[in-house]
Amino acid sequence: MADENQSSTEGAEQAPQFAIQRVYTKDISFETPNSPAIFQKEWKPEMKLDLDTRSAKLADDTYEVCLALTVTATVDGQTAFLAEVQQAGIFTIGNLPEAQLAHTIGAFCPATLFPYAREAVFNLVNRGSFPQINLAPVNFDALFASYVQQRAAEQGEAPASTETH
Repeated sequence: MADENQSSTEGAEQAPQFAIQRVYTKDISFETPNSPAIFQKEWKPEMKLDLDTRSAKLADDTYEVCLALTVTATVDGQTAFLAEVQQAGIFTIGNLPEAQLAHTIGAFCPATLFPYAREAVFNLVNRGSFPQINLAPVNFDALFASYVQQRAAEQGEAPASTETH
């Protein structure tokens, strides 16, 4: 009986762990450099979305992941608005193989943070009195796979598998 309890405890220690400790806005900015003149123009904007992620190991099995979004709207070559949001989270991630850990930090965590960042951008644009924008969903798995392939090509190696199970 004691052996069974010991075995189940050891198995539990090896089980993958994932928990969100906190989601927060790290930085936020909204600029309308050409107002009020931009409000006099016909609203046919060109939208540009830039994404970036970064991460830091805070402690054993604890990571901060930050998703940075920059949305730029231009009308007739003039910047209508620039919205920047850095949405971050603290995650507990443990007992994963190195490739799965990289995928979790590089794709799963940013995908978790994206809805929060999208809402922040939506609110900023609304408060700037611009028409509503809805950012399309982002496939962070595909972006991460592309990143892994690019890094492998730069290092002259075969790309590592980004498949998760």
